[in-house]
Amino acid sequence: MAELGPGRGRGSDQLPAGGQGVLVTAQRAVQKELDDLLEDTAPDPAVASMAQAIARRLWVRRPRRDPQPERGTGPPASMPYAYRSDDIDLDRTIEVLVERPVPEDADVVVRERMSSRRAAVLIVDVSGSMRGEKVRIAAATVAALSADLPGAGDQLALVAFWSDAAVITGLTERSTPSALLDALLRIPARGLTNVGFGLSVAHAELARSAARRKTAILLTDAVHNAGPDPRDIARRFSKLHVLIETDGEHDLPLGRDLARLGHGTLHLVHTHRDVAPALNRILDA
Repeated sequence: MAELGPGRGRGSDQLPAGGQGVLVTAQRAVQKELDDLLEDTAPDPAVASMAQAIARRLWVRRPRRDPQPERGTGPPASMPYAYRSDDIDLDRTIEVLVERPVPEDADVVVRERMSSRRAAVLIVDVSGSMRGEKVRIAAATVAALSADLPGAGDQLALVAFWSDAAVITGLTERSTPSALLDALLRIPARGLTNVGFGLSVAHAELARSAARRKTAILLTDAVHNAGPDPRDIARRFSKLHVLIETDGEHDLPLGRDLARLGHGTLHLVHTHRDVAPALNRILDA
């Protein structure tokens, strides 16, 4: 597979390359409103049908998590005894027993570490044409991630980027995988790829969340050819994982740098079947 080297590309606005695999330009990026962006026409029926079939299959097969709070590594919380913890919260238990002279097991209040709320932003590269294996991979990623974050309080946002970017759904919104895919497929084909701007829009969206665990997942071929060096914004993430699409031209060195600087991991995605195992490793870490 071909990989971009420093300074590849054209244009009078070209600036010195930011390093291996990066073409830096002075092009200005704009965050688009989704309603103004989507084409009125429906996506190709065959492409849409195939994408939705993949999404339905993964959505059904993914193990569903208990929507109730689970024991975990988060901060301790006071809750009724459920035969799991022996760390009694004496003050809260006494308050309950004052009202209940004949206590039951559930009247004992214990301290348990609970799983933290999670917020994740999926950042999808839609530059070029959303066809073939690229759309299969996008469908698998949207569906698998949606199925992995159904817990109470969990949040999922979707950002699409090309030379510009748009928030398909924000962290405070709820959308089905089917609706998310429909929006992705209706975005007009774009040529240039501004990885840095996509990351900056996603970073701003994550900053709106109060969740303790914040994760960004970048799905791209990393062939960056518009805007500033994306490594600078990658450093701002607490967790930035990178899924590199390898079915065509891609830039593995840049993807590796983004994951390293973003304190995350790099995963090669050759086909849509590689997506679910990669997301399992990311979200279970």
